Amino acid sequence: MGLRCGMRTTKCQLLVTSLCVMLLGLSIATLSTVTHYGLRFTLISSISLDSNAYRAIHHAAFYFGICLSMMLILAALLSSAATVRESQCLTAMGFFCFALAFCGLIPAACWRYTHSTEVEDSMMDVYDFVYEEVRRNTSSSRRHELTAIHEADCLREIQDFLKKHMDFVFSLLGIAIGFTVYGMILTSFLWFSIHFSSNLYRKGKYILRER
Repeated sequence: MGLRCGMRTTKCQLLVTSLCVMLLGLSIATLSTVTHYGLRFTLISSISLDSNAYRAIHHAAFYFGICLSMMLILAALLSSAATVRESQCLTAMGFFCFALAFCGLIPAACWRYTHSTEVEDSMMDVYDFVYEEVRRNTSSSRRHELTAIHEADCLREIQDFLKKHMDFVFSLLGIAIGFTVYGMILTSFLWFSIHFSSNLYRKGKYILRER
C-alpha cells in the first residue's frame, strides 16, 4: 500500500515537472531563434572576416540552444509517457535525456559566468575592424556594412539586449538545472517503484513445468 501511494505521488510530481521542463525547453528554443534571426545580430555575424569570433558564438549559441531545448522537450515527453504507462523502458529513457540535458546545462552556466563579456567584446572587435577598414580606404562593401550597422543602431541595441536579457538567461539556466536534477530523481525513483511493484505482483505465483 505504501509503495503504491509513493508511486502515485511520484507520478503526480513527475507530470508537473515534465510540464515545467517542456515550457523551459520552448522558452530556450524561442529565445535562441529570436536571437539568431534578429536583424541586428545577423548584421554583425554576416560581416566577412578572417576570424569573426562573434559569428562563431552566434551560430554556436543557436545550435546549442536548439539541441538543448529539444533534449528538454524529449525528456518531458518521455517522462510523461512513462508516468502514464508505468513503463520501465520509457522511464530509463527519460532519465537518460534529463542526464544529457544536465550535462549540457552545466557547461552553459559555467561559460555564462566565466565569459560574461565575451559576446560584447567580440561584437566590438568586428565593429572596430570595419571602422578601421573604412577609415583607411574607401571600400564600398565595408562602407555599406558600416552604414547598415549605424542605421540599425546595432551596437546600442545589442548591448541593451545583453544587459537586460543575459541575467534572465542565467536565471533560466539555473531553473532548468534544478528541474533536470529533480526530474532525474523522480524518474529514478519511479523506475525502482515500478520494478519492485511488478515483483510484488508476482509474489506467490509459480509456474508449473511439465515433466
